[in-house]
Amino acid sequence: MGKINSKKKGSAGELELAHFLTDHGFPARRGMQFQGTPDSPDIICDSLKTYSLECKRTEKALLYPWMEKAMEDAGADQTPVICHRRSRGEWLAILRLEDLLKMITHLKHFEGM
Repeated sequence: MGKINSKKKGSAGELELAHFLTDHGFPARRGMQFQGTPDSPDIICDSLKTYSLECKRTEKALLYPWMEKAMEDAGADQTPVICHRRSRGEWLAILRLEDLLKMITHLKHFEGM
């Protein structure tokens, strides 16, 4: 796939993910579309601001390179989450096991209150 087609597919994937999140009660928008810089996050979702959402809309998954970049982009204040979907597939959330366990622990604590 050429660079322009790949870029269009990436933009379309970000828009699709923003709609998916919005439809599920988490209003979201594309980061680059609204902030306009290459270092803007893929997705901006104020209700999920503790998470850095990296959008990948591709057939071939490159989990470790993606996670390395997501961790770098997230910094110390956010949890990196890769949102991935291939053609005719469903959206998947990919995160470190440590972060998943923290989320579960937090939910268990919250439910116990």
